[in-house]
Amino acid sequence: MELGNNERRMLRAMLGAPARSWLLSDLLEATGWSDQVHVAGAGTTLAEAGLVEISETASRTVSLAGEGEKAASSGLLEARIWDWMQDAVAADRTMQGLFAAGFERHEAGPGVGLLKALGVRVESGSFVSDDDASIAAAIASRTSFITSLASGRQSEESFDLDLIGHFRGRKGLIAIEETTSREWQLTKAGKAIKSNDLKDVEQIGQVTPELLQGEDWKNAEFKPFDVNAPAPIPAGGRPHPMQALIERIRSVFLEMGFSEIEGDYVQSAGWNMDALYIPQSHPARTMQDTFYLTEPASIDVEPTMLDLWASVHEHGHDTGSRGWGGTFDREEACKALLRTHTTVNTIRHIAQNPDVPCRVFGIGRVFRQETIDRTHLPEFHQIEGIIHEPDANLPMLITTLKTFYAKMGYPDVRVRPAYFPYTEPSVEVEVLWRGEWLELGGSGIFRPEVTEPLGSEWPVCAWGMGLERLAMLILGLDDIRELYQPDLTRLQDMPIL
Repeated sequence: MELGNNERRMLRAMLGAPARSWLLSDLLEATGWSDQVHVAGAGTTLAEAGLVEISETASRTVSLAGEGEKAASSGLLEARIWDWMQDAVAADRTMQGLFAAGFERHEAGPGVGLLKALGVRVESGSFVSDDDASIAAAIASRTSFITSLASGRQSEESFDLDLIGHFRGRKGLIAIEETTSREWQLTKAGKAIKSNDLKDVEQIGQVTPELLQGEDWKNAEFKPFDVNAPAPIPAGGRPHPMQALIERIRSVFLEMGFSEIEGDYVQSAGWNMDALYIPQSHPARTMQDTFYLTEPASIDVEPTMLDLWASVHEHGHDTGSRGWGGTFDREEACKALLRTHTTVNTIRHIAQNPDVPCRVFGIGRVFRQETIDRTHLPEFHQIEGIIHEPDANLPMLITTLKTFYAKMGYPDVRVRPAYFPYTEPSVEVEVLWRGEWLELGGSGIFRPEVTEPLGSEWPVCAWGMGLERLAMLILGLDDIRELYQPDLTRLQDMPIL
């Protein structure tokens, strides 16, 4: 193999200590390069020529993210609430007492949930526990973990994997970074090369008219070209893979007899949350999870709907439910936000057509406060659908979803029980992919607290699924961000749907 000047320089440097294993920093210093790309490129060429061996070592480090830094200075949420419980008298250990102690609404719900997982119970509205010692020990262990990271990034191997797994599931507390370190070492063939044979040479890589007008080209050294190397094939235009998938899903639902509906991105919290019987203290309603707007800051909602939602949330209205209790905040219901799901479209459709049987679906963009990573985006698409008719039932829902996925190319489908605030019963849908069951969406029958205030007495089969997750499955991607990278070559290589 003909070596370029970069390969010659790297090989000369390594021959200065032929038995040594070279790190990236060593090679940058020895060659005088400032960009590691030169080392990576030259090293790969030398390895292909059998002159160098490359060994790689992967490692993972843990550090505090933004919320973790706050927790390190002011304490973990569960630790602060637990400390309050220890100091409060039994009568004050309630959700109202928690608010009175200065905890915000967006802290109270998640914090109590964390303590419930450790053994705290709610009895008659009060927080109680049977094993204070084990709860305190678990909180101390978590606090020690966060405190130990305050000094800086550390190796994952020095921590309990269960603790790392716990904090990875909590948004914004820790960040895990995977790094790969490489070492380069000369092979026997590489050591046999003489340094005197590795002088830099001036090679011509492009023949120009100016070069041919003179005589210098006759004695020049030209960079070798492989005339048999495959050349890229020009590709014509094609729909973006996401748009192609949307059209495919749309055609499947239309073929199954469904009609398509649409809705606005900007909605009131009432229609987006309250109409779905999501409690006003639910963590999903906080600014950490939802994009609230300042212009407009609120949206006018029909007073009759506010009264209905208040009645349902406070005491269940006439649905047979006991409601969530407390006082319904009408101003909260009028706040303007970017819709967090497309279910708001189907809820509005039922409200406008309470006595009209229908089978409708929608594919739309939704917005949530998500940290961007390989499986999350703050803006994504959701596939939503309902069957609203007198005889709608759970078997009908399951059969519909199995038919849809079979038409999409996934005949092996199963469902398992789940929990969602606005459906009962609720099921999660999974498909078999590469020998594993993958969860693709949630579904169920809307609760009476959702449908009856809208004027409907019929059961409503409902489902929702993430379009990007389905796209990753169909296109064989491991990172959701690849769907939106402006890389034409990568997009052209994706399957045609």
